[in-house]
Amino acid sequence: MRTCISFSNYCSPFLQESNRAKKVNCRMEYGPMHPPVSQKIHWQPDLPVRHFNYTPRMQHIHGDGALVNRKSSSVVTPLPPAFVGAPLERPSIQTELAVSGILRTAVAPFERVKLLMQNQNEMIKSGRLTQPYNGIFDCFARTIRNEGIRSLWRGNIATATAHVSAKAIQFKIQEYFRSHADSRWSTFQIVSAVVLSSAVNLFLVYPFLYAGTRMANDVKTTGDLSKRQFNGILDVYRKTLKVDGIAGLFRGYTMALAQLGMVTVLSAPLKPWHQSLLNQTQTNYLGRAIINCGYHLTGSLASYPLDTVTRRMMMTKYKSSRNAFAQIFKTEGFKSFYKGAGASILVSAVFNVSAVSLFHLYDVYHAAMANRGDGSQPGFAISFRWKRDGDK
Repeated sequence: MRTCISFSNYCSPFLQESNRAKKVNCRMEYGPMHPPVSQKIHWQPDLPVRHFNYTPRMQHIHGDGALVNRKSSSVVTPLPPAFVGAPLERPSIQTELAVSGILRTAVAPFERVKLLMQNQNEMIKSGRLTQPYNGIFDCFARTIRNEGIRSLWRGNIATATAHVSAKAIQFKIQEYFRSHADSRWSTFQIVSAVVLSSAVNLFLVYPFLYAGTRMANDVKTTGDLSKRQFNGILDVYRKTLKVDGIAGLFRGYTMALAQLGMVTVLSAPLKPWHQSLLNQTQTNYLGRAIINCGYHLTGSLASYPLDTVTRRMMMTKYKSSRNAFAQIFKTEGFKSFYKGAGASILVSAVFNVSAVSLFHLYDVYHAAMANRGDGSQPGFAISFRWKRDGDK
């Protein structure tokens, strides 16, 4: 049942009758018996704007569980405890995958700069790069000057395909686990299933990561190396299979798997704190982006040397992962493992801020469309009603 609250409910009948008598006497003594039209028009602002106090996947509850009605500004009966804090409708899987692809495309320039700085020593050894980069801005400037601004997205198709495919596979795995939630699995079986599914997921998308890395590091200079080494994803696969066979597409896979395990182990203890901070900043979208960025960077920066070895193995053949780690440390020092870490921080920051912003806009759009169920549109309006004689 809707509860309408107006100021007149707080006035006593005696005061209303007294005021009405004063108005009549005033009209008879100082003015004509028939008031002008302007006094017979009763106007008041009509505010069809709904109060959207919500958070991503979470509506804001007012008072003692009373939810602001989406079709009027009145307050409805408090919701049962089971429905208090009910989440908004979750975007479809197709929507989330499309948003993931858009976000990866948005951060593609930073991702390519990160890969260029991470693998610059390998490119110098092979003669593809004449001199090292002097930082993120120098890498941006030289890439744009030598290859054009569109080159900042080189390799993005393969990288975005790997990211979207990994999320699609992850959704399917999660659905499978939900369907078997009632089955009595032991802790060892659950952990084994999660590890195996993660390894299989990485194995399936790894060729796309390989192609994206090779294309991103295929620089074009103003000298004799003005031609590209690869003309596309298929050309990367063709030349790699011709030289190294199918195993060449999976160089560095074991190190990438070790990095995935390290990130999982480091992130697990921080997950309760991460969720608690998100709950405390439900309406602060910038704060949520910063918290997400810090949470993901904790494991990413700690495992960054493993990522560096993985990318370097994609570029050059080593005897093994251990040999690659030892050779890089011996010839270039420990700092070489963290080349491009600043660009990686930018990737995470831009990705998380963009993700929070896009899903916030989705929630705004979803709430606005739900509010139009009565045919109204957001905005301000003034309604006029002819005031008849005798109306209060």
